[in-house]
Amino acid sequence: MPEIDAGAIGWLAAGAIAIALATAAAVQAVFAQRLRKLQRAIEAFEQSADVLPLRLAATGGATDEVARVAARIEAMADRLVAQTSALAAKEREQRDLLANVSHDLRTPLASIQGYLELLLLRHASLDSAEARNHLEVAARQSERLGRLVADLFELTRLEADDARTDREEFPLAELAHDVLQKFAADAERRGVRLEARVAAGPPALPLRVRADIGLVERVLDNLVENALRHTPAGGSVTVDAAPCRGRARLVVSDTGEGIAAADLPGIFDRYYRAERIGGAKRASGHGGLGLAIARRIVDLHDGTLSIDSTEHQGTRISFDLPLAEA
Repeated sequence: MPEIDAGAIGWLAAGAIAIALATAAAVQAVFAQRLRKLQRAIEAFEQSADVLPLRLAATGGATDEVARVAARIEAMADRLVAQTSALAAKEREQRDLLANVSHDLRTPLASIQGYLELLLLRHASLDSAEARNHLEVAARQSERLGRLVADLFELTRLEADDARTDREEFPLAELAHDVLQKFAADAERRGVRLEARVAAGPPALPLRVRADIGLVERVLDNLVENALRHTPAGGSVTVDAAPCRGRARLVVSDTGEGIAAADLPGIFDRYYRAERIGGAKRASGHGGLGLAIARRIVDLHDGTLSIDSTEHQGTRISFDLPLAEA
């Protein structure tokens, strides 16, 4: 058996160690370079004024630990960008709301102040009819102001994270007729016909739902009042209710001015200022919050509020509620 040269073995071992050290140094250099790129990318993301997704090119398609860390950092950065964008959108919405609220609150306040100052300045020369007229205008503006404030508080309460519904079973026909009865005098004065048509529920029993009756009444109030306000004399406002796909579907329709197609996508946003056809202006005191309140109430009942409108032909707004248990 040939004798092994101890010196050769030593040289071989030294060579193997040198190669291993060189390989380890190269691997360490590559990892260090990738980590430095990762660090620079994160620092650039932190210092950037623009909210942009973080993309870490340092991974180079690798699947090792550095690549997995980079992927997790990218995912966290994406969530941060999404949350920041949502907060920015919420902030813009709040600024717009504040500007619109300020405008709508100033209008009745200025009117009230003007008429009261006129009464103070001219109370000695005004006859009783003029004085009464000024006081009636101031009272109407005060009522409008009160409705604006009430709507703001209600929308804030409904949009809270802990908003809840107090659900009970009740027949839709009774509620629909009660709501229309409240607007009967106004409809007669406007020359508009009101009608409620409630189909039977399964199995051929009165249609009943399980919902918060106070909130559902508020939705119908808002929709019927809005329909009346934009329906000319000789027109009609109708409330229909019928079972549909395991839920109760309600539709408030009118034969009024209709809404332009460009305004429909944002019609349920709070303080969206779409004007109806024919130059009708907001004068009800609801300040554009009525439909936003209605949508939030329907959301709380796991339903959907939708609109279908054609200019000069009318508008149909529908929503659905859970049926009562058999």
